[in-house]
Amino acid sequence: MRKLIIGLLCLAGLAVVIDFGAAAYTEYHVSRQLRTGADLSADPEVTFHGFPFTAQAMAGRYDNVAIRARSMRPDIPGEIGIEATLNGLHAPASQLLDGEARSVQVDRVDARMRIEPTELGRLFGIPDLQVHTRPADKSDGTGGSGGSGMTTGGALVLTGTLPTAPNGRVLGAGVTPSNSAPRVRVQIQADLMLDGDLVRIQATGFYQDKNSGPADTTKTSESEILEADRGAVLERFSRTIDTKELPFGVRPTEVEALGGHIVVEGVGRNVTIDLDRLQQP
Repeated sequence: MRKLIIGLLCLAGLAVVIDFGAAAYTEYHVSRQLRTGADLSADPEVTFHGFPFTAQAMAGRYDNVAIRARSMRPDIPGEIGIEATLNGLHAPASQLLDGEARSVQVDRVDARMRIEPTELGRLFGIPDLQVHTRPADKSDGTGGSGGSGMTTGGALVLTGTLPTAPNGRVLGAGVTPSNSAPRVRVQIQADLMLDGDLVRIQATGFYQDKNSGPADTTKTSESEILEADRGAVLERFSRTIDTKELPFGVRPTEVEALGGHIVVEGVGRNVTIDLDRLQQP
């Protein structure tokens, strides 16, 4: 009886090893196909969740497939993160392994694009840019859309330093400051909105933290910016970003600031996706 139990345990362990090995082998092949199709600089991370994997492969339906990749875009300096979660992926295992699974049916696709603080700083030309959320202090009664077809993603506080000239004027975005140029710290309130495929970050004014006391010197008030520069400063903190669709052509439906990142999300249900279309050119 003891030998039988040990033998069964060994068989079970071997089955688990084979199952994880089959999953890893499939993940590798799908990752290579995604990299080639999207012209990525590195293999994306592909994970087939759920156990046992072999049962899913035999049925030709995979419960949950998570994809994460880093992507270069000409309009955003650095790299952005693109992610997709495929729930209910229908494809024969043989097609996934030999790269023939181009168009596959998926019950649900959760797609995301993530712009990190470093890339946001480069995009704005403000290397130390920080993005924070703030409580909304007004409502237009339109359920967050403003009546313009835009979806409001939240109210932001953008913080960063800008170089100034000896006369106190803030240097423009196209001017290269010297290393010794003084800098002024600015806090701007802005709205984060999704307008179709466009993410809009619109500066609305200078932000005053009501919790800051008079001894707080880390914040710069509007009065410390020359009046002639205030409009240009607000323009420096405003940007429009084209999402270029999300992974697999999913349309964006939400945008939010999360942990200093700008995250754009969209959901597709009962769709056919092209595994060569992880990223749009």
